[in-house]
Amino acid sequence: MKITVFGGSGFLGSHICDKLSEAGHDVTIVDVHPSPWLRPDQRMLTGSILDEALVEQAVSGADVVFNYAGIADIGEANRRPVDTARLNVLGNVMALEACRKAGVRRYVFASSLYVYGKSGGFYRCSKQACEIYIENYQAMHGLPYTILRYGSLYGPRADARNAIHRFVQEALTTGSITYYGAPTALREYVHVDDASTATVMVLEPEFANQNIIISGNQPMRVGDLFKMIGEMLGKELTINYQNDPNSGHYQITPYAFMPKVGRKLVPPLTVDLGQGILRVMEAVHRDAHPELQSEGGYLVATDD
Repeated sequence: MKITVFGGSGFLGSHICDKLSEAGHDVTIVDVHPSPWLRPDQRMLTGSILDEALVEQAVSGADVVFNYAGIADIGEANRRPVDTARLNVLGNVMALEACRKAGVRRYVFASSLYVYGKSGGFYRCSKQACEIYIENYQAMHGLPYTILRYGSLYGPRADARNAIHRFVQEALTTGSITYYGAPTALREYVHVDDASTATVMVLEPEFANQNIIISGNQPMRVGDLFKMIGEMLGKELTINYQNDPNSGHYQITPYAFMPKVGRKLVPPLTVDLGQGILRVMEAVHRDAHPELQSEGGYLVATDD
C-alpha cells in the first residue's frame, strides 16, 4: 500500500516508517525536519502539517495516512499551549480534511493513554479534541480510522525528552535522578520496537474504526525502576523526588473517565524491560564516549 506518515522523522514515527517499509509498503515521510533515518526506498517531503498545499500533495494517492506530527511532550505542551492547539488539533483537522478529499482508506492517529484521565495538561486536551474530530469525520464523512493510545515509550532514537532516556543519562553522568512525582507512580513502559510492530498490525481490516491501547505488559513503579537502573550500573543512586502538582503526569493510573473503549494490543514477542533499559544504557554511554568502539559486545578504547 501507499502510506504517508506525518511526523515520520521523530522517535516513534521513524521506527514505524521502518516497519512499514520492511513490510513492503511504499512510504512517504512528511516532517519539518528531514529524517536522519530515511531509507533509500522511502520518500521525504519537508514541511509543516499546517501547510495545506503540502498536506494535500502528501496524501494524494495514499491508501493510508498516519498522523504522528505535533508536540508530544507534556512539559513542552504546557509551556506552549497555543502551539499545541495549532500543531496538534488544527494540524490534525487539516490532515483529516485532506484525507476526506483524497478518498484515503484509513486514517491512523497517535493518541495517548492520557485521554482517559484528568492528567496530561494541554497535551491531554489536544489528544482528546483530536479523537473527537476523528470519530466525527468517520460518522459524517465515512473516513475510516484507527486511534492508537500509546503508553510510556522508550528505546533507540529517543532524546532527553524521553523519560527513561533522561533517567539513564542522569544516572550515568551525575549518579542521581530527579523525578517530578512520587516513587509509587505506576507505569507500563513499552519498547518502541514493540510499539511499532503492534502499530503495523492495525492495518488489518479488523482494526478499522477501533481505538487500540499499545502499552507495556510489565507494570512497574518508578521507585522500583530506579532501583533496577542502580543495580544495572552497580551503584547507589540518589533519587530526588520533586512534588510538582502542575507536571501533568498521573500517579497510579491515567483512568478518570472513559472515552470510547479501547482494546489492548500486544505483539506476540516483546522486549523485556530490563534488557531494553540495558540497551538504552549502552547507547547513552556510547554517545558520551565516542572514542570507544564496540567489540564483542563491549565498548573498548582503540589504539591510535
